[in-house]
Amino acid sequence: MTAPPRHSELDLPLVLTSLLRGVVEQDSHPQVWRHLLGLTSQVRDHVAVLGLALVLDEVEGYAFLRALPDEQLAELRTGKPALPRLVRRHALTYPVSLLLALLRKRMAEFDASSGDVRLVLTREQITEMVGIFLATGSNEARVVEQLDGAIAKAVELGFLRRLPADPGRYEVRRILKAFVDGQWLADFDARLRAYAHGPDGPPDDAATLDAPQTVETAR
Repeated sequence: MTAPPRHSELDLPLVLTSLLRGVVEQDSHPQVWRHLLGLTSQVRDHVAVLGLALVLDEVEGYAFLRALPDEQLAELRTGKPALPRLVRRHALTYPVSLLLALLRKRMAEFDASSGDVRLVLTREQITEMVGIFLATGSNEARVVEQLDGAIAKAVELGFLRRLPADPGRYEVRRILKAFVDGQWLADFDARLRAYAHGPDGPPDDAATLDAPQTVETAR
C-alpha cells in the first residue's frame, strides 16, 4: 500500500480542481484520493464558500461536490447577492428516471446477495429490466429509441460505464447510491402513481437530479 503523503506535501489546489472537474474515485484517481483524505476539512471549508458541499464515501471510494441546500445557502448569503449555481440540475425524462430507479434497486439486490462490489449488466439485461415498463402503448422502434437514449444519458451522467473490452456490457457505478437514495425513489414512485391517474401517462420530465459532475458540469 502506498504511504499517505506527509502534511507538508498535501496539494490542496490539486484536490479542489479535480473535484470541480468531476467525481474523484479511489481506484481511478489514487493520487488525488490520498491528498483528499489528508485535506478533508480544508476542502469542505473552501468549497462551502462557493455554495458547495463535499460528499465523501471512504467505504465506496468516491467523492464529489454537491450544491448546498437552498435554505442553508440562503442563510450563508444573508444580505449578499445570490451565488450562481455551479452544479447542474437535470430534468430527467421518464425512461431515464425509470432506468436509474431500476438500476438502484438491482444494486440493492446485488449487494444483498453477492460478495462482489462490481455490478455488471449486459445491454440485453438492461433491456429486459426496463423494456417491460416502456412497452405499453409504444411500438418496438420507439421502445428501442427510448432505451438507447436512457442508457446513453446514464453513461453521460456517470451512473453507467461501458466496459472498454466489451461495449455491450455496463458497470453500474457505486456512486449511483449517493444520488438515487430512498427519498429520491419515494418521490419518483409518488409521481408515477399520480401520473397513472392522468390521461397522458408519465410526462417527459419525471424527476430531477443534481449532476454528479462525472462529465465536466462545473462551470
